[in-house]
Amino acid sequence: MAQRLHISIVQQRLSFYDANKLIFTCVVSTAEKGVGELNGSGCTPRGMHVIRAKIGAEHAINSVFVGRRPTGEIYNEELKHNFPDRDWILTRILWLSGCELGKNRLGNVDTMRRYIYIHGCPDTVAMGEPGSHGCIRMRNDDIITLFTLVKAGTKVTISEVD
Repeated sequence: MAQRLHISIVQQRLSFYDANKLIFTCVVSTAEKGVGELNGSGCTPRGMHVIRAKIGAEHAINSVFVGRRPTGEIYNEELKHNFPDRDWILTRILWLSGCELGKNRLGNVDTMRRYIYIHGCPDTVAMGEPGSHGCIRMRNDDIITLFTLVKAGTKVTISEVD
């Protein structure tokens, strides 16, 4: 059996299964604006996805990424103070691609073109409640654990129904 991820919007929880066995689960934070697939909505897209790319394997915890590229910075309070409006993407990135034509793939609903990720964030960011700009935020230790477990191509379901 294959690997799969389930992200529950209601529970704000990510669960990783391998061969239908629950291997890892953690609390996450999805979009503050709720669910939706439209480009520019700031919402978390629902439905079936795959992990298209894994980014950041060789970088330190709290490494800062902009445009999926490491900036060379390590997140700290000074950076937070100097860039208060930055949407911090830290440590690791799992870039999602939609699988459902017209729902979350292609046109103005394309998850990959919307740059929707599962990624690390500052440890001071609240988990267990919506707060992101569309991505699925995780604690840095949790994204490192998940990153080591999953393979590119792993199926991801994002659902409002548990």
